Amino acid sequence: MDKYEHGLKIREAVIGKEASQLVSDSLSDIAPILNQKTLLAFDEAESRSILTMQQREMITITTLLTQGDTTGQLRIHIQGALNVGLKRDEIVETFIHCLPYVGFPRVLNAISVAKEIFSKK
Repeated sequence: MDKYEHGLKIREAVIGKEASQLVSDSLSDIAPILNQKTLLAFDEAESRSILTMQQREMITITTLLTQGDTTGQLRIHIQGALNVGLKRDEIVETFIHCLPYVGFPRVLNAISVAKEIFSKK
């Protein structure tokens, strides 16, 4: 299995097959290299076993929260965080922890996305 196939396998395990396919489809006609880069990122992340996938997803959702205007990616990675074993209260607490550093608007927006994702389960 090459790095792209392995990255796809990991991406599907983290964010789900449907979301993974949506990522591929959204990039295929305009920037297929970005799809390949995401696959390599998943492959490389797993090959470096210092951080668990749970820790990586916690970092990812925190980074997305701090950037703002990342609702689509937050949806994917909050679901990914759940898929790799983070609990709802851990996700919410991660966002609450960010409050003094990034402020109410971004935290409230992330909580709103989390609520949306949680309601689907």
